Amino acid sequence: MSNDSSTNIPAVWLAEGQSSQRDMLQSLQAMKAKSTLKFTIIASHRHHRPEIFEFADKVYIEPKDDDENVLPRWQFVLNHARENNVKVLLTGRNSIDYEAHRDEFTQARIRLLTGATSTKNLATIDNKFAFMQHCQAHDIAVATAWRFETLAELQDLLAEHSDEPLCVKPVSGIFAQGFWRLDTGAANAYDSFEHLYFTDDKKIHLDQFISAYEHSSMVQNKPIPMLLMPYLSGQEFSIDVVCENGEILAAITRHKMDKIQHIGLDDAVMDVVTPLIRAFGCDGIVSVQTKADAHGCHRVLEINSRPSGGIDYTRHSSIDLTQVGFGYWLELTPKPNFAAVRQQIKPCQVRAITVGVQV
Repeated sequence: MSNDSSTNIPAVWLAEGQSSQRDMLQSLQAMKAKSTLKFTIIASHRHHRPEIFEFADKVYIEPKDDDENVLPRWQFVLNHARENNVKVLLTGRNSIDYEAHRDEFTQARIRLLTGATSTKNLATIDNKFAFMQHCQAHDIAVATAWRFETLAELQDLLAEHSDEPLCVKPVSGIFAQGFWRLDTGAANAYDSFEHLYFTDDKKIHLDQFISAYEHSSMVQNKPIPMLLMPYLSGQEFSIDVVCENGEILAAITRHKMDKIQHIGLDDAVMDVVTPLIRAFGCDGIVSVQTKADAHGCHRVLEINSRPSGGIDYTRHSSIDLTQVGFGYWLELTPKPNFAAVRQQIKPCQVRAITVGVQV
């Protein structure tokens, strides 16, 4: 934990995230080095993570969810944020817990960044079926999905839609957990061994999936709401967005071909993303996934109410979205203008590399 007393120097706090906390802290340190205004960079996590903490000026270990003898995480962070004159807090992976107490953070003059400005919108974002329904209600091009919780419901849906390529995924989840392509509508059935050998392809023979689902004790003990969806065969995009109350301040689109990330700003993709950000009142730094159908029409897959794991790629385009957002929220720079920002983007290609860090 930190060992300094409170100070009048403003601070920014990045709480535990999913995958980009280290990269964003490094960007903040680079911004701090160029700034004439002093500010403190704080990071926190449930676990001791020296590879993350090395880029923070001050660190805290967050309470664990199963520890009943300590303060709730949001209260712990708020208390220390007050002590450290924190002006901006990015909540990371526990956004809805913080959002429920937005008033307390506002009273402490802390700009809270949870990805939205209501628990209702965050809950809708997290539930992929409710998310689809909200998009449809706002005439946003979104991937169609049908919900099921039992084998009988799945079989009824397959009887209606099995002549087209389909896929399945859980109603709630991250990192493609539980996503599988089915071989419905295919000229040839998938090799029943292929999905065990080439796991990254996320392909499974329909009968294999049904058998696994039917005989799963995990599903029987606790039903897992799932979605059956048409499989979209076009290009998938990830979009990193800096936004404020539904307004886009800056954005970068990227798509992956082989091992290369192509960075830039695709207007056809943004035509779908712009009304999406508005409809959910997104606020902070969020990431959006879209995929094109067989006709090249882009459809929204999901919003993640937090920065993506690839947000660091944006700095190669001459626009570092971490610095753009936090520079504004810390009042180091004027409010970003999306039209002006997009003119500064330099399309580029990026290859990810693995870096070892001694811990």
